[in-house]
Amino acid sequence: VQLQASGGGLVQAGGSLRLSCAASGSTFSINEIGWYRQAPGKEREEVSCITHSNYRTIYGDSVKGRFTISRDGAKNTVYLMMNSLKPEDTAVYFCASDCFAGSADYWGQGTQVTVSS
Repeated sequence: VQLQASGGGLVQAGGSLRLSCAASGSTFSINEIGWYRQAPGKEREEVSCITHSNYRTIYGDSVKGRFTISRDGAKNTVYLMMNSLKPEDTAVYFCASDCFAGSADYWGQGTQVTVSS
């Protein structure tokens, strides 16, 4: 399984970005996709997650109401729509094959999100 994260960039505070996590290979083995982020000098943070069976979604407290996770099963792609971005959202965002980072077997390479004030 390969996960390819993309869509990061530089945006002003209040702006929006949409991240994508495209899965390839033996995707039948993936039951959920999580988004995580890590800022310099900070611990990794769980951002959001979606299950493939019933599209159940989970959000971290810091992004609730601003971020929306979704999935396109036909494209094996999970999206993270990020609205009302804040400078504190600046981080490298990773997608992984589990809603619990410690259980994830596969990780994407990360995409940088920078929010300027």
